[in-house]
Amino acid sequence: MSAAPSRDSNPLRILDCNEFWSPSGGGVRRYHLQKMAHFRNRPDTVHVMVMPGPEAKARTEQTSPTTFIEHVPAFKFPGNWEYRLCPSVATLRAALLKHRPDVIEIGSPYLLPGRIRAALKGTGLAPKLVGFWHADFPVTYVERFFGGFGKTSGRWAASWAWVFARHQYNRMDAVFASSRVIIERMRRHGIRNVRYVPLGVDVETFHPARRDDARSLDLKAGLPERLTIFFGHRFAEEKGLRTFLAAYPALCARLGHEPAVVFAGTGPDLDRVQEAVRHHPHVRYIGFVRSPEEMAAWYASCDMGLALSGWETFGLSIVEALACGQILVAADQGAAREHAEHSGAGLTVPVANPTALVDAIVTLWNDRALWPERARKAVEYAKSLTWEHCFERELDAYKGITMETQSSEPRAQKNRAP
Repeated sequence: MSAAPSRDSNPLRILDCNEFWSPSGGGVRRYHLQKMAHFRNRPDTVHVMVMPGPEAKARTEQTSPTTFIEHVPAFKFPGNWEYRLCPSVATLRAALLKHRPDVIEIGSPYLLPGRIRAALKGTGLAPKLVGFWHADFPVTYVERFFGGFGKTSGRWAASWAWVFARHQYNRMDAVFASSRVIIERMRRHGIRNVRYVPLGVDVETFHPARRDDARSLDLKAGLPERLTIFFGHRFAEEKGLRTFLAAYPALCARLGHEPAVVFAGTGPDLDRVQEAVRHHPHVRYIGFVRSPEEMAAWYASCDMGLALSGWETFGLSIVEALACGQILVAADQGAAREHAEHSGAGLTVPVANPTALVDAIVTLWNDRALWPERARKAVEYAKSLTWEHCFERELDAYKGITMETQSSEPRAQKNRAP
């Protein structure tokens, strides 16, 4: 087991914890992988990722002289999920005492903030706590779930979720969020000290030059004007899957041809995708795509992307599609709306409205002369959102909040062992 580096050089020490980490994909996983890569071999920082997993006991992986992964045992979330609930207080305390962070970024709202605070007690450590609003959970999870029992139940449950959110996040030194639309809602509900930190996209990997003409011709199947659509989101209604499948027959009738649709990924509604493949010759399922380059090739080779979730807090896949020059039909809520409106790359539609979705797709199809300009705007917008910009903005925020302590108390004294 490698020891943490000496504090003699006094680098800023950052520790990340997140119960939304999933080993099989997702935006949170991409964020943390990119973050670990960004801080690798930087002399001015030490970055530690506390990664919950199936390990029987904790172990340390040193990935560079200044980056570490603390693999910690954690209980698997019930059901068909790969998330793991936060590790024990003792395990967290051991990681904190080993790495002695100046900043702890807490990426999930449920059990982890309380566990971190409990682990810090009695250690003599006083790191700054930063929350990252990766999930708009009072609306996305709580209100949607309880709304199934009626609108009143949904609103009542959401109001209590916002009470919980205020209790957790208003005790932190800063809160990061990646969508201005979401930040507006957070502030309306009393969340304080929120800072805009958009996530990023690798514009070298996700680029229109990834277009594969042979792939595109194969999808069009002898009909040059055939519309091609790529759906690279989790197969669940929160991503608009059922809405799109319900709209597809009417879309075929309105267009006068069956658009080619490529589904990539997995999720609880995989059986619905497979059923569509059996019934429609121009609908195909390509499985879970792990290679970013392969995803970029599919984005760039299809005409249009769909971003139908009204609950995105950023939507990495949306920005990746835009970086590849895709035309976009997006939900009129959340970060999907923000990306569509700010990029000028497409249209927005009400959530879970198949008729409006068909109308929007047909409108864009009839305005194909505008596609080159929309594609240009999509790419330019994506270029303004890079991972380097994201993490340098975070680093500036970390330095700002730690300076508040350093100005009155040397960091070495602050982090002195008890």
